[in-house]
Amino acid sequence: MQPTATHRLLVLADPYGKPAYAPRLRSICEHLSAQGWQVDVFTEQWQPLDFKHDNYTITTIPFYRNQGIDWAVKALWSLLTDWKERHFAQEISKHIVGKQYDAVLCTTFSTFPLGAAVLVAKENNLPLLADIRDVDEQAPNSQYQAHRQWWARLLRGWYKRTYIRRRNRAIRQAQRITTVSPWHVEYLKQFNPNVVLVWNGYDKDVFFPTPTQVKMFDIVYTGRIYESELQDPKCFFEGLSLLPELENFRVVWYTNAEGQERIKAYVKQYGIHCTMVFNDYVNPVQIPQILNQSSIVLVFSHPAGKNGPHGIMTTKFFEALGVEKPVLCAPSDEECLEAVIRETNAGIAARTPQEVAAFIQDKYHEWQTNGYTRQAVNKEKKQQFARQVQAARMEELLR
Repeated sequence: MQPTATHRLLVLADPYGKPAYAPRLRSICEHLSAQGWQVDVFTEQWQPLDFKHDNYTITTIPFYRNQGIDWAVKALWSLLTDWKERHFAQEISKHIVGKQYDAVLCTTFSTFPLGAAVLVAKENNLPLLADIRDVDEQAPNSQYQAHRQWWARLLRGWYKRTYIRRRNRAIRQAQRITTVSPWHVEYLKQFNPNVVLVWNGYDKDVFFPTPTQVKMFDIVYTGRIYESELQDPKCFFEGLSLLPELENFRVVWYTNAEGQERIKAYVKQYGIHCTMVFNDYVNPVQIPQILNQSSIVLVFSHPAGKNGPHGIMTTKFFEALGVEKPVLCAPSDEECLEAVIRETNAGIAARTPQEVAAFIQDKYHEWQTNGYTRQAVNKEKKQQFARQVQAARMEELLR
């Protein structure tokens, strides 16, 4: 189907969250809007939307009033009856009365709002494309669904089984599935054979190299610090401990307070003496400049095991690829991320602390010579990970 001025796409999405605010979804919506599609997004109300979306609409639907009793009652009732999905579908139906759409796109990091998308697509006799960015099974011990409340953790096994069953039922009813890594493709094919790989990536209009001489050699990390079963920072800190004293050398962190405390514990554990600079999350518009002024971009990972993690292709890697800064992935995931790092010559997926130390020293010498670093990436391979390319692929699938 060819997009026209009246061609409409209905998007159901899980909540936008800091610090990145769903860059995959935003790039898809921006691309489709530029191609003449009219896009209406419905999502759960969660955090203020700190980004522009002038060319398409976003409607937020409140559900939880707080993280206390209200959350507990609604979460338990939804576990028992799937009420949240049905409520979300009902609210969307009220908003779209009298509007005509050509397809439903649902994007989720786990399950919600797949059930609502199935209900809305059936009610309006529309085809459904489901974009699955993460699955519970990719992470050990369900780290993506961890709750701080002790009583919620006690229900975790029941919760996991219930929502995986509901997710799989929804996946089977979609006309097409898209997902983010080769591992995810193979895993999801057992529920629906119509699975297509659409990588995460970088916005080529935002993340591009601007070589700038800098006075400090900064290893930069941006984003959340996850539990050790998803990320294992020990390899990096052991590598730091092997380095000689280097002048004007820093590790700069942009993460939340919880992540900062975890890093400080590792610094103390390994007796690290180089300068550590801690910052909170920053607005996404600042990230390109931060990365361009870095000397190495740090990405934490974890070796893939029998029970995971698998197929985690972090956006931080693709953004570093876009600005052509050396990527230090420590430790290697020994799977999808390592393969792409090698394919694009983006840096190193280090398997030992010695590899970490050697890579840092090599880039430090480059910085001493030039005043900046720039990774000699494979530009042809790099281009396939531009978000514009991925968004165009999504458009093809929607036709």
